[in-house]
Amino acid sequence: MAPVDLLFRNGNLFDGRSHHERRAVGVVDGWVQAVVDESEAADLVGPFTEVVDLAGGLLLPGFQDAHVHPVQGGLERMRCDLSEFEGPGEYVAAVAAYAAARPGQEWICGGGWAMPAFGASGPRAADLDAVVGDDRPVFLPNRDHHGAWVSSAALRAAGIDRSTPDPVDGRIERDAAGHPTGTLHEGAMGLVQRLIPSPTQEEYDLALTGAQAYLHSVGVTSWQDAILGGYAGVDDPSPTYLRAMSAGRLTARVRGALWWDRSAGLEQIEHLLERRTELTQGRLDAGSVKIMQDGVAENYTAAMTSPYRDGCGGHTHNHGLSFVDPAVLNEAVSRLDAHGFQVHVHAIGDRAVREALDAFESSRLTNGASSGRHHIAHLQVVHPEDRARFAELDVAANMQPLWALYDDQMTDLTIPYLDEDVVSWQYPFGDLARAGARLAAGSDWPVSSPDPLAGIHVAVNRWGLGEPGRAGSEPFLPEQALSPEQAFTAYTSGSAWVNHHDDTGRVQPGRRADLVVLDRDPLAGDASEIGAAVVRATYVDGNRVYEA
Repeated sequence: MAPVDLLFRNGNLFDGRSHHERRAVGVVDGWVQAVVDESEAADLVGPFTEVVDLAGGLLLPGFQDAHVHPVQGGLERMRCDLSEFEGPGEYVAAVAAYAAARPGQEWICGGGWAMPAFGASGPRAADLDAVVGDDRPVFLPNRDHHGAWVSSAALRAAGIDRSTPDPVDGRIERDAAGHPTGTLHEGAMGLVQRLIPSPTQEEYDLALTGAQAYLHSVGVTSWQDAILGGYAGVDDPSPTYLRAMSAGRLTARVRGALWWDRSAGLEQIEHLLERRTELTQGRLDAGSVKIMQDGVAENYTAAMTSPYRDGCGGHTHNHGLSFVDPAVLNEAVSRLDAHGFQVHVHAIGDRAVREALDAFESSRLTNGASSGRHHIAHLQVVHPEDRARFAELDVAANMQPLWALYDDQMTDLTIPYLDEDVVSWQYPFGDLARAGARLAAGSDWPVSSPDPLAGIHVAVNRWGLGEPGRAGSEPFLPEQALSPEQAFTAYTSGSAWVNHHDDTGRVQPGRRADLVVLDRDPLAGDASEIGAAVVRATYVDGNRVYEA
């Protein structure tokens, strides 16, 4: 065997589908050249070989995030970032400190607060006014970016008062007298966010650079940016990616999902075709289109087949929102598929999931089998009758596993408002796998942590590291857990398939050396400790882009 440039030895291997003990991997010119037993590793060493001692740890393909918003996440880390705080008191104190340190900054922006901290009615403008003043506008999206906390000055600037109607795709939270309280849901956020001054190019460039470094630090080498377009107070990140490529700063591989404007119609497809041509270059491939079909369960905008409960045992008349008319969705998906686009659908409620599957079925009947590798993301509630359809239609299930556990959001804002059988339909990863569905995985960062090991831990255990259930309760729907191999596969070769990165996602000769080194082998230990593993190093094309 010829010497290699880079040799990983003295550890175990997960090759993207299966686990192997005592394997060594050799890399030449950024490509995997050899995968051999440890006993043969010395044969790959030459005078210029760099040897990486795995020290009993695990080598695996670079993690791939199939649904993430890096520029948005990086920008929020630079702004008033509330994601590390808990409870109203800490949030208000953090806003006060941020505002005091920037007296000349007109708008206070950032985000990351958790909905359960304030209950179903959300936070109030008066609490912001008390620490920033009555004349300073504040706009702070929550962690899931389906709602925002705003100050009285922001409401006034947007002309939002008691007489302002709710937009068709959102809701203004109001008190008993009808006055806005300071929480804006879904499309209502746009009433304020259109007024916010855009960040500078330099700020966006720093945001992407910081986000990429952060993602590499948790082992992510490729991702699908779920919105190439303007949404939720953030401008279109496409120019930021193009500048990063031009300057040689983009080390990750990026699949971009062009934003489907739900206020427009089928006429936008011509523009999407132009944007695909313009933006597909270098490490960026804009071959996907993202359609947001519904909202989220916590603010009752996820599209459900059965109505929400009122929290007291009764039912409401609210079934949530379908943002795109199903008939239009069917036609849009068929046309996009015919043009070679991958379609990436946000669907939280079971009705939205069914509408998306119906659209993919309609497209299949019209166009025949597709090579688009379409996928549905989030999949909080999936009706049992629809689970086998993923495999039948070759639609990937794009999971965000970190949400499949008992936390305040689940226990306080979701379970009380869903029928008992619907509660049991949540995040059915196990059933989807048993039905033969392709599984991919992502984080939706900055909605939740981008750490794949944290997501894999929950996918396998159905509780977060160090918290085996809530208040001593059982893991959340443990029958829907995945095996460790299934979960690691979803985050590597599964997401690589969805991202159309076919020369990655596996550790085998002829694949790119996008690799991650873990400090231990979580596949050889107790599954309850998966999330305790730590990324030691991350490589792209055989080049080290992160080292602990």
